[in-house]
Amino acid sequence: MSTEQNKPQSPVGAEADKHAHQTSFGGRIRNYFLTGLVLVAPVAITIYVLYWFANWVDGIVRPFIPWQYRPETYLPVTIPGTGLVIAFVVLTLLGFLTANFVGRKLVAFGDSLLHRMPIVRPIYRTVKQIFETIFSSSGQTFRKVGLVEFPAPGMWSLVFVSQPPTPEVAGRLPATEHVSVFLPCTPNPTTGFFFYLPRQDVIDLDISVEAAMTVLMSAGAVQPNADAQKKVAALAQTAMAAKAMREARATEPAA
Repeated sequence: MSTEQNKPQSPVGAEADKHAHQTSFGGRIRNYFLTGLVLVAPVAITIYVLYWFANWVDGIVRPFIPWQYRPETYLPVTIPGTGLVIAFVVLTLLGFLTANFVGRKLVAFGDSLLHRMPIVRPIYRTVKQIFETIFSSSGQTFRKVGLVEFPAPGMWSLVFVSQPPTPEVAGRLPATEHVSVFLPCTPNPTTGFFFYLPRQDVIDLDISVEAAMTVLMSAGAVQPNADAQKKVAALAQTAMAAKAMREARATEPAA
């Protein structure tokens, strides 16, 4: 046996090996924990949101259900989601009944009655238009995703291109074509700014509305795929070049 094999390890080397082993073990535990968290957290949060929504609907619908028709009257436990199921059935039946001639007449009568009420009319009309726009099978609330130069030159923000301006609004705007855009805030995209922009100032992006919402809600932590990012960068460069050309033409002396 060689002398090197019999030579005892120094205390410093032993301590370093022990620290490296502990660090490696702790790193593996951390990676395992994060992997489990990534797997479980989305499922748990989704289940919690669905459970909260079912309880919220139950709280609205349950008071209108006679006690003899409630499952907890005959069972020792409360079944969540009963009100949600009943609301779905009732709304489906109402939609079926209003599809015939008599149902359409009743709906038209109720609609005209609500439109005659001074205080109720503006609220009802606004809510009705919003729901018809969101749930219409012939259109979408947001049709495209775009980029606009906001809040300062050289800074770009994601926007959702909405419906075109009404003829009355379009007639008051300058002669160039305008579009309606919604600029959402991060990380809560339900709030933001709505304004009309010249069509030439909006850069269309080849990404879905869902992908843009993911970017906004994650504050940029989750980005689109690599190809989409390259397209966004190329479009931004094109926009900057077009803007520079417009500014150069504006500063040219008149012939």
